[in-house]
Amino acid sequence: MSHPSPLAVSRRVVLAGSAASVGLSAVPIGGASQNVEAPPLTMPPTMPVSMEVNGKPVSLTLDTRTTLLDALRDHLKLTGTKKGCDHGQCGACTVLVDGVRINSCLTLAVMHEGDKVTTIEGLGTPSDLHPMQAAFIKHDGYQCGYCTPGQICSAVAVLEEIKAGVPSHVQADITHAAKATNMEMRERMSGNICRCGAYSNIAEAMAEVAGTAS
Repeated sequence: MSHPSPLAVSRRVVLAGSAASVGLSAVPIGGASQNVEAPPLTMPPTMPVSMEVNGKPVSLTLDTRTTLLDALRDHLKLTGTKKGCDHGQCGACTVLVDGVRINSCLTLAVMHEGDKVTTIEGLGTPSDLHPMQAAFIKHDGYQCGYCTPGQICSAVAVLEEIKAGVPSHVQADITHAAKATNMEMRERMSGNICRCGAYSNIAEAMAEVAGTAS
């Protein structure tokens, strides 16, 4: 009768010992169950904010990290304002705050207590278009349309900036009022990117509204 080799015996012993140790580790000490409580969930801080959006008063309670863009899109369902790069580089999220254009992805909603915010939905309606909206349609100032809301909001603000005498990098003499030339408008619109390349059509639409179209 053959006997198992010492190596085989020791292997069985090791395996059996391992199984026993695993089983013992699953048994609570003293036979009593020990409940380990999970740490309590910490809710993010929130803050109330009231503003006027497209002429209507709005009150929200938001996570303090919520951007103005996300407040408009996710909480107020104003999805005309688009999220493009979400880093302030494309201009698709441009809105007007107290008449000044900003990238809504770069600012927190709670910073705009009491402000007047205008989105593309607040500029005009299908039955009563803003002159800039009508000019974009007339001159085909869009193709895919994704950047168009930001382009139009910026275009409206650009003409107001020129009227107000806000200088630009291409203005030859900042002591005199700028004029809505093609180069002036293109420079001021350079923060709004159009991947379809409708820039010349956008400039034509702006020139018509500015009254400088040739």
